[in-house]
Amino acid sequence: MKLCILSTSPKCYSTRRFREAAIRRGHRCQVHNTLKFSIDVAPANPALFYLQKRFSHYDAILPRIGASITYFGTAVLRQFEQMDVFCANSAAGVANSRDKLRCLQILSRHQIGIPESTFVRDKKDVLPAIARVGGAPVIIKLLEGTQGIGVLLAETQKSAESIIELLQSQKQNVLIQKFVSESKGRDIRAIVVGDQVVGAMRRVAQGQEFRSNVHRGGKTERVILDESYCEAAVRATQILGLRIAGVDMLEGKDGPQIMEINSSPGLEGVERCLQLDIAGAMIDYIAAQVDFPEIDLRQRLTVSRGYGVTEIHIPRGSEFIGQRINASGFQDRDINALTLYRAGKVIPNPRSDRTLEPEDRLLCFGKLESMRDLVSKKSRRQHRTVVRSLPEDSVKGA
Repeated sequence: MKLCILSTSPKCYSTRRFREAAIRRGHRCQVHNTLKFSIDVAPANPALFYLQKRFSHYDAILPRIGASITYFGTAVLRQFEQMDVFCANSAAGVANSRDKLRCLQILSRHQIGIPESTFVRDKKDVLPAIARVGGAPVIIKLLEGTQGIGVLLAETQKSAESIIELLQSQKQNVLIQKFVSESKGRDIRAIVVGDQVVGAMRRVAQGQEFRSNVHRGGKTERVILDESYCEAAVRATQILGLRIAGVDMLEGKDGPQIMEINSSPGLEGVERCLQLDIAGAMIDYIAAQVDFPEIDLRQRLTVSRGYGVTEIHIPRGSEFIGQRINASGFQDRDINALTLYRAGKVIPNPRSDRTLEPEDRLLCFGKLESMRDLVSKKSRRQHRTVVRSLPEDSVKGA
């Protein structure tokens, strides 16, 4: 495999570890500065130039895009996607994860625990917003902060109001979040690679510091995650459109609470804590996936006139309850079930003899006119099912 690592910091621990792990496995690997690329957009000929020369072909891209270069970095990554080069993380996934509000908005449509959060701009809305998340103390976050920077704990309503007013006066976008007191200054960082958690550590804040980030002096310890935490971390990663991620979770009384998802997780803290070759696990995953370039459904399916993707809900009392998928008449209507969602579980490519149950949801591809009759008017308004109207965080598949 010929691997390109996009990074502006070739000497940092994580970039060095990725390169070492790739070379040790016999792969060719080069680190290229993301900011040195030029993007050429031309009909049927997307191209990239690096240091004024046409960039040669690579089998896979491992993006390490920092918060300060998100816009240009995702543009470069998007160009690789247009060139059908396998990218360990998609441009859309990186953008989704980088904005904390956007990340939570996407996750909120799914049965995944997240802290109660609110976003306001008008000063008059601040106090009602604090009340809606349970009152002080509250966590106040800058939407694009990293490593614990821009995360503040307001002990009282008055201090919260003052902090938010100050940040807004500096034209900063802030998120108000419920303080999960039972987490007691602890959180969990789970490293997701593909469809599994390859390692996890608990980070514990020290002294009076409530932030548990290693960069803030937090201590780390190995942790064996309960299945519910593993499932939440993997599902959240996939929903955002990522394959490799660091998922930060609080240990809430009702189970895992996803705080944020990092598309370029640092390796130093987790590898030293767990004594595991996390970089190697990521390289092995990328090598196994290079034959599966990502397909953007919005680009590919819009040319199939009259066809698209929608979600069909099987409500209680539906005529389909108790029927097998292959006996439901879907195939006769030119409708194919891609994924079955049942009680929080995701069942890809469900067997045709699987029996449908109340409250099942089917992600289907097929003739829009046929599917329109199976989708309630309310669902049509909520989900905007036609492919040409899919939102930016829509499902992608390989």
